[in-house]
Amino acid sequence: MSREYKGERIAIYPSYLDKKLPRRLGRKVPIDVAVENPRIDEIVKAASELGLDPYVEEDKTHPRTWYRYHGRVTVRKADSKIRILKMISQLIKDKYRKKH
Repeated sequence: MSREYKGERIAIYPSYLDKKLPRRLGRKVPIDVAVENPRIDEIVKAASELGLDPYVEEDKTHPRTWYRYHGRVTVRKADSKIRILKMISQLIKDKYRKKH
């Protein structure tokens, strides 16, 4: 993410939302909101639904989980980062990961 977007957009790595990762490896949302193995396409769908203008950067990796995920999504900063992460994670859980 370019420095020119500082304050306007935030980066979301899949590891921020992963239920299987401890916080020391990058998870930012509470376990009860987190999802297992979140995918970039799910993050994009949820961010689009929330009107956050998502943009995928496929060549980026989170420094602590460089071996696990490839890509990140940048979104418009409409609220605090943690609130946006919680909204996206909850939407993924409710809409895209419904149990049958």
